[in-house]
Amino acid sequence: MKQLTNITAFIMLLLVLPGCRDRKGVDSASTDPYIWLEKVQDEKALDWARTQNKLSDETLTTLPVYTELRDRFIEVFNDRERIIYPGVTGDMSYNLWQDEKNERGLWRRMPKKDYLAGKDNWETVLDLDLLSAEEGRKWVFSGATWLGPENRYCLLQLSDGGKDESVIREFDAVGKKFVDGGFSIAESKGSAAWVDKDRIIVATNYGPGTMTSSGYPAVAKLWKRGEDPVSAATVHQTDTVNMGVFVSGGDHKGKQYVFLNESVGFYESTLYMLTSEGLKVIDIPKDVETRGMFNEEMLLYLQSDWDVSGEIFRRGTLVSFDLLSYLSGKTLVKTIYEPAERASLAGVMATRDFIVAATMENVQGKLTIYRPMDGKWAGETVPVPEFGTVELAGSDDLSNDWFFTFSNPVTPTTLYYSDGKEIKAIRKQKDYFDASGVKVDQFEAISKDGTKIPYFIVHPAGMAFDGTNPTLVYGYGGFNSSTRPGYSSIIGIGWIEKGGVYVMANIRGGGEFGPAWHQSALREKRQNAYDDFFAVAEDLIKRNITSPENMGAWGWSNGGLLAGVALTQRPDLWNAVAIGAPLLDMKRYSKLLAGASWMDEYGNPDMPADWEFISKYSPYQNVKKDVKYPTPLFITSTLDDRVHPGHARKMAAKMIEMGHPVYYHETIEGGHGAASTNAQEAEIWALMYTYLQFKLMD
Repeated sequence: MKQLTNITAFIMLLLVLPGCRDRKGVDSASTDPYIWLEKVQDEKALDWARTQNKLSDETLTTLPVYTELRDRFIEVFNDRERIIYPGVTGDMSYNLWQDEKNERGLWRRMPKKDYLAGKDNWETVLDLDLLSAEEGRKWVFSGATWLGPENRYCLLQLSDGGKDESVIREFDAVGKKFVDGGFSIAESKGSAAWVDKDRIIVATNYGPGTMTSSGYPAVAKLWKRGEDPVSAATVHQTDTVNMGVFVSGGDHKGKQYVFLNESVGFYESTLYMLTSEGLKVIDIPKDVETRGMFNEEMLLYLQSDWDVSGEIFRRGTLVSFDLLSYLSGKTLVKTIYEPAERASLAGVMATRDFIVAATMENVQGKLTIYRPMDGKWAGETVPVPEFGTVELAGSDDLSNDWFFTFSNPVTPTTLYYSDGKEIKAIRKQKDYFDASGVKVDQFEAISKDGTKIPYFIVHPAGMAFDGTNPTLVYGYGGFNSSTRPGYSSIIGIGWIEKGGVYVMANIRGGGEFGPAWHQSALREKRQNAYDDFFAVAEDLIKRNITSPENMGAWGWSNGGLLAGVALTQRPDLWNAVAIGAPLLDMKRYSKLLAGASWMDEYGNPDMPADWEFISKYSPYQNVKKDVKYPTPLFITSTLDDRVHPGHARKMAAKMIEMGHPVYYHETIEGGHGAASTNAQEAEIWALMYTYLQFKLMD
């Protein structure tokens, strides 16, 4: 069943919020001299951004290394021999192909058997460049929700410029055209699911009062083909102070399942299933992560302990929940995988006869097949290479076909296929950079409170321990998302090949060691993640690998916040800080775009008790005139409708006003990733690694 996925991950992809007022009716905007930079498309604000772009570009893009990096990156992105992943839907494999001739991409397909045979007989289903030219938009493919079991018709999602907001249109993949008079949903951060060929459930913007304060739909309706959506029956409505409602579903062995998730917050929701009698509540923990289905059993990843008739299922455990038994009045739950102390679940997928689970042991990838046997789940270890990352790459619940990848920082990705009996490598990524003489190690640092923090270090085998090695430290530390040691042609070309040391810090807030690792950096515990990051940097200095003069930090999104805190709390540790798509003004983050949906992660800055701990690390409020900072690079996008570009704009403007030099780059399109074409992506990464080499290697 391909459409029922982890709802938390789905929500993270869809993150707009109107202005609101602080406690006691005082508008925080009135005390912010840079508030005008929050007006995304205001000409004054755009002129400011263009001016900063020009100043930074005059320094960075004129350096020879920038052109070298940009050209090599675009060569990688456009490489016709790069791995094409299976994208299995029914008996077809689908793929979005982008290159120098097809910037927006060709959505294409071939029979799965031909894909497995290594053929190249792709047929174009939709030309995104042609569609963009015809409609005067910059369409970015954002996914498809299929009507099974025929898998001919889908609800196709298209984003203008790479925003999280998208339009949804009914598409005929066999006829290779949009359906005349078919379902069409205007741009929003909504969702839709098939009920049958002539009915869909749609959560979208239905006008005033139908969107939540987080910018998500508060209303879901049942649309019938040919019916005016205005008169469609409301299926469910939530309070607009909640996060929103999201619908999902799909065909599972010929039966259509439809679910609705009512999210109070990021980690609290109620799951409903559409039945012939209407919506029925599924009584499972409100913080659970749904991970698909195996036969009629839902796969649930527990984020807290669950007491089922006296039997305790521990947080971090993957369990099966028998849906048909539940609908008949019984609750049957079975343990599939229960992690050891330094282990966690990384992913799970189902085939016809078994499920496959990717796990981590001390942040190193493992793989296990689980089969139902004698009323329990029996596990069988799948041998994979050591010291790297295992990623699940697709499966088919009508057969036992499944795919996975393995890589580590110096080993290009290999795609493996199994028919349920044997496993074989079917695709291998090129060596895009010279990794000869490069070694990967795993060390531990001790954080401020005594917690052991693992980190991976990629370095020249003959590295001198003299404190002079140019070193780049990456971290994320949030939203239960793990940082794992995989292959990156960008990092390899931009940094490792040049002799740089690259470090991945497995700080708290991520999911490296399960829910507890994430929860230990939530809200008032947020400083733990930052202390962990600083501990890794200090450990590198202690080992005489590098020194502050030669060390840089970087992060994106929540990691951009981490980088901003690294800049303001410990400017003594770095000579460069790259801050991508960042949250920085934590006083106003909940008022900007999707910010309100993240208060379960960070806290509510309008509550005095929460602002007490948030105010201590919020970068925008803590930058000071009389402190010497390393010159940072801010990267953002005008069309980022998840993390507001005002964060980076205002922080840069404030630092400039204080007399601190900065580099700043804002792309006009690209959404949260700051790029929507291969060329744009090459330019962004070339800019960042030019900055890092300029600061740490020259």
